Amino acid sequence: MKLLVTGGLGFIGSNFIRLILKKYPDYKVVNLDIQNYAGNPNNLKDVEDNPQYGFIKGDICDEKLVEDIFSTEKPDALVHFAAASHVDRSILGPQEFVRTNVLGTQVLLDAARHHKIGRFVHIGTDEEYGSIQQGSFRETDPLNPSSPYSSSKAAASLLALSYFNTFHLPVIVTRSSNNFGCNQYPEKVIPLFITNLIEGKKVPLYGDGFNVRDWLYVLDNCKAIDEVLHKGKEGEIYNVGGDNEFSNIELTKLLLKFLEKDASYIEYVKDRPGHDRRYSLDCSKIKEKLNWQPKFEFNYGIYLTADWYRKNEWWWKPLKSGEYLEYYKKQY
Repeated sequence: MKLLVTGGLGFIGSNFIRLILKKYPDYKVVNLDIQNYAGNPNNLKDVEDNPQYGFIKGDICDEKLVEDIFSTEKPDALVHFAAASHVDRSILGPQEFVRTNVLGTQVLLDAARHHKIGRFVHIGTDEEYGSIQQGSFRETDPLNPSSPYSSSKAAASLLALSYFNTFHLPVIVTRSSNNFGCNQYPEKVIPLFITNLIEGKKVPLYGDGFNVRDWLYVLDNCKAIDEVLHKGKEGEIYNVGGDNEFSNIELTKLLLKFLEKDASYIEYVKDRPGHDRRYSLDCSKIKEKLNWQPKFEFNYGIYLTADWYRKNEWWWKPLKSGEYLEYYKKQY
């Protein structure tokens, strides 16, 4: 099988590509990534010489490039990770999120349709459902996104599903809870807090700290996407969660414990606009239909993550210092 993966230099995409190349040594993977601030070539440095792996630098909104890739590479399936993904950035600049997440998805869907691709797996997020006070969202529940980021992702997943209904394109959508693990850009809460504490800095905690998230170790999500790719039913949505709900203050205290710091390292900051109170997914569908279960116990996943950031300062320090951003700016 030949897979076209978009956004494969990002956090989840790079972990997914590494999993596929290891599990299916006869598969070929073509990675299309714009290589922006979060698309770090170092994320896949260990596989760049693998003859089964190929990289193309480019924008998913570039219709000609995408058409050329489909014509030349003739992929059997596409796994679409590429997205502008940080809520805070979407509040500061919504336009780029709409462009990449909605228009970029439409460009890929059209190319996939014209080339009759065998499967199109669209990667969504639990934030599309919005906040829920009690219980958990099922795949059939209506979407109620709160931020420009989650709204653009909701639009993209609905657009993808419309191509199944209208054009019979074999689309499947996954919506996962908050991922964490190695190689995550240090603007997201877990790597930001871990690296701040390693540097002896305080951690900025929004509001009262009682916003609740479900945490999913990235390799568990990648394995779920693998199951959906090979066994999922076309036209369906699959929620993917870790069964690890914590308030942000609980998470912060756990990270402080792992990094041997006390509560004096917490700095309460003004809450961000439209901050959802609680996300929660009902994942019974993927567990029952595809026999998937998260394998990584949360504390063990945090231990692996914190240990990786301790041992790989070479990877994240340039990102936090702005060196990589300067490098990126020079490329354009």
